[in-house]
Amino acid sequence: MDLFEEQRRANRSSVEPLSVRMRPRTLDEFVGQQIFIGEGKLLRRTLEADRITSALFYGPPGTGKTTLAMIIAATTRAHFEQVNAAAIGVKEIREILAAARERLETGEQRTILFVDELHRFNRPQQDVLLDDVENGVVILIGATTGNPFFALNTPLVSRSQIFQFEPLSNEDIKTLLRRAISDAERGLGAYRVTLTDEAADHLANMSDGDARRALSALEIAVLSQSDRVGGGKRPIVVDLETAADSIQRKAIQYDAAGDAHYDAISAMIKSIRGSDPDAAVYWLARMLEAGEDPRYIARRIVIAAAEDIGNADPRGLVLAQAAADATQMVGMPECQLALAQAAIYLACAPKSNAVAKAIWSAADDVRSGRTLPVPKHLRSTGYSGAKTLGSGEGYRYPHDAKDAIVPQEYLGVDKVYYTPTDRGAEAILHDYLEKVRGKVAKARKHKQ
Repeated sequence: MDLFEEQRRANRSSVEPLSVRMRPRTLDEFVGQQIFIGEGKLLRRTLEADRITSALFYGPPGTGKTTLAMIIAATTRAHFEQVNAAAIGVKEIREILAAARERLETGEQRTILFVDELHRFNRPQQDVLLDDVENGVVILIGATTGNPFFALNTPLVSRSQIFQFEPLSNEDIKTLLRRAISDAERGLGAYRVTLTDEAADHLANMSDGDARRALSALEIAVLSQSDRVGGGKRPIVVDLETAADSIQRKAIQYDAAGDAHYDAISAMIKSIRGSDPDAAVYWLARMLEAGEDPRYIARRIVIAAAEDIGNADPRGLVLAQAAADATQMVGMPECQLALAQAAIYLACAPKSNAVAKAIWSAADDVRSGRTLPVPKHLRSTGYSGAKTLGSGEGYRYPHDAKDAIVPQEYLGVDKVYYTPTDRGAEAILHDYLEKVRGKVAKARKHKQ
């Protein structure tokens, strides 16, 4: 490295944020993701053996995807190319692949191509990579915050090992914070920082597992005090109040078109189904705070009322529809009250999916079985030629019977779709239906 390049690097380093300066440089420094990077785990073994294969690093921001790629770059004997999908086109991709092919053919190194934000490549750009990834011309490492099964082409996903990065734990975040205040070379050690336990806990909680956000807040907390305490001549204390002021409002990780959207609504519905009102209202609050469309949530609550509560408590659907109407009428933030009321009520209501099973089973028969003709005695009589065709002939009017139960065929085949449970209001339907079906069965037996 010449003196000019060394000076340029020093200039860049002087303006780099703390989160960049404190990137772990080795596997031993890497924090989190121990399920695949811990001692003896798959990814660590392949990295230590320099046998990395094409992989997709998938997970939320600030969890170590790019950092791990940098560690690979520093340790591999392969040629390493790094690009950002938002700043490169097909022409540049083809040039990189051509150089990788030439490098391989001349007996030089293999090439690892790291594509940050891979989900930003459109389908044709992703297709350009396919052949060379499959043939081993390049080893692809793609980092993405979007679910690869949604955001990426299926052939590209099938050619890669997927490693799902989880948000860092609070202890992981606090480890990185303490490392930053003690490192005088890359971190904030020169400022003689004292980080209180309460402040560390707050930064860890509010960062939601995002190391970048936690370190950025710590840097703000320190630098905003440096002038007041004499440019590092006296120690800087980052207490709870300073930490709270530095991180401000919590940034909720939520992609309205991706995983967070589907996972959060799934969690709310399953919490309602599982009779846990506390979990249901938490997931509801998370979605609303993240900016989810409350009308979408309202629609799903209406569906849950019909699917998971059904006739066990028919008032559930009425309340869910009322909440949906209120959401449409008043909007946020007030509609959160109606949505919460409905979600909590449904979670506390008795459960039955008997209605859902009935319509699903009937629909399956309609799609896959022979279409049943309407029995003649049930056919419409509201036109002049009905009598000539025999429509309605033999129909018996139930209200003429003492208990309004008349044993007659309504379907034409012996098939049961609806089997009510003995829970909630459906228990009343269960008892009544047992009486009706018993009378019908008795009449059929007598007829035989």
